[in-house]
Amino acid sequence: MLNTRTISYLELIGNGKRYRVPPYQRDYSWNEEQWDDLWNDIVDLHNQTDSYHYMGALVVQAESDRDLLIIDGQQRMATLSILSLAVIALLNDLAQRGIDPDRNRERMRELRHRFIGERDPASLVESSRLTLNQTDDPLYQDYLVQLRTPLNPRGLPRSNRLLWQCFQFFKEKLNDLFKDRSDGAVITRLLSETIARRLLFILITVADELNAYTIFETLNACGLELTVTDLLKNYLFSRIRVSSDMQALQRRWQRLIETVTPERFPEFLRYHLLCEVANVRSQRLFKLVRERVQIPQQVFALIDALEPRAELFAALSDPTHGYWIDRPDARQYVRELVLFRVRQMMPVLFAAWEHLTPDNFVRVLRMISIISFRYTVVSALNPNELESIYHSAARAIIEKRATLPSEIFALLKPIYVPDQKFLNDFASLSIPTSGQRKKIVKYILTRLESHLSGRYCDSETDPASIEHILPENPTQEWEAFFPRAQWEAAMYRLGNLTLLTPADNRRVGNALYSEKQAVYSQSEYMLTRRISDMAPEEWTPALLEQRQQEMARHAVAIWRIDVTNTDV
Repeated sequence: MLNTRTISYLELIGNGKRYRVPPYQRDYSWNEEQWDDLWNDIVDLHNQTDSYHYMGALVVQAESDRDLLIIDGQQRMATLSILSLAVIALLNDLAQRGIDPDRNRERMRELRHRFIGERDPASLVESSRLTLNQTDDPLYQDYLVQLRTPLNPRGLPRSNRLLWQCFQFFKEKLNDLFKDRSDGAVITRLLSETIARRLLFILITVADELNAYTIFETLNACGLELTVTDLLKNYLFSRIRVSSDMQALQRRWQRLIETVTPERFPEFLRYHLLCEVANVRSQRLFKLVRERVQIPQQVFALIDALEPRAELFAALSDPTHGYWIDRPDARQYVRELVLFRVRQMMPVLFAAWEHLTPDNFVRVLRMISIISFRYTVVSALNPNELESIYHSAARAIIEKRATLPSEIFALLKPIYVPDQKFLNDFASLSIPTSGQRKKIVKYILTRLESHLSGRYCDSETDPASIEHILPENPTQEWEAFFPRAQWEAAMYRLGNLTLLTPADNRRVGNALYSEKQAVYSQSEYMLTRRISDMAPEEWTPALLEQRQQEMARHAVAIWRIDVTNTDV
């Protein structure tokens, strides 16, 4: 970091400073909601002469004493510049209507010089202190700065239309604010005093892209406009010097981002790098990319490596993805990993997809699903331990030191929860039946049902609902068999949960156990019928414990990897 200070908009834009948005940074995207918020803040300032308004952090990279690259804040800078142009346009309208024309034209010239740019003495064309990206700058320079109307506004690209609509929005607001006044001095003061001196920024000037990334990581919680993906993209594109290479990279980048989405690209890139490098933390991601990618050939080598993994990355979050048409057995395990919300295994699956047979890939997928269920869902162990293990296994697959599922399992065994610990943890497991956790509960119960009945029961398609044997809102009569002091702790224990058809569930509701037991005994779900056999007359804490211990013994058999089987 070179400098951090609070600065007014006038100081920001003055002293001959020139601001440039990187060519491939994202397009202008503010709309009427943001424009209206800004306008209301400015009107409040206009009516309260002793107040100020903070516009947040503006992060720039110094290329020279006068030239600054906007790392974060282009939306605000572009919008304030357009608002300035709207004020100048209003003064121009007054001059053209013959209202104090000489003085209003002089005001226009002064405001242009101070906030927009300078007129070239030879061409008499205005040059702007702000340069937008390659999509938006032509409209901004050739039309907005020159106060010219685009020939076909409706035919403009979306971001260009937003720029033009922004200009029209502020002109309309200015006309409404000053509709009963034609005093150019008053209109000028809105820009030269209220906006220029009382809109404040926290200006952060950094030396290079790495410092910009560090600042972004630090301030990310403050709602910065830029994303990690933007920073990574800007760096990669900054390494390209040839126009044809730039166009090729733009096409390939667009396809890549459409596949993995901008929000998930940093995560995808990190897991890609974890196939080669251990301990790639999010905070080190940009630094690692900068160290490894410095010349155009390295940029394209990275894109070459990312492209084939991008589709797999997307497919591992979507069991209906076309990747699984030829591997239908994989869908169940992909769905489970999505349900468990685990990601750390990505490097192993990248490597297994590329180096194992399709059948062995599915076996590894099943293996990781079981490991994840034991480690993450049931035993709730520290997820930080996973990445180093998965990295080592991925390296072994890539280097052909592990070519069979059994060899891969030997590397993953440190994160395979042993049977006895898994049994103990499952026997005490309690999961609330709301939100995402409700899906986990139904998944566990339907897997137990499939195991007990021999009939496949799919958690997503089976109509069963989750029944609480001790109801979520028990009546006082339940105290005869189940002490009130234990209700809260027992409510969401797995031993207290079972499956019922929605009709049966509505019928039993908060009824006493004697009424519920009669319905359980006739249930189509074996998991539920067995409750009636175990507890024919009453439901007690001891019986809940007994049932959950039995469920845990079955769970050990269901979610188990047979280490004696070479195919795992």
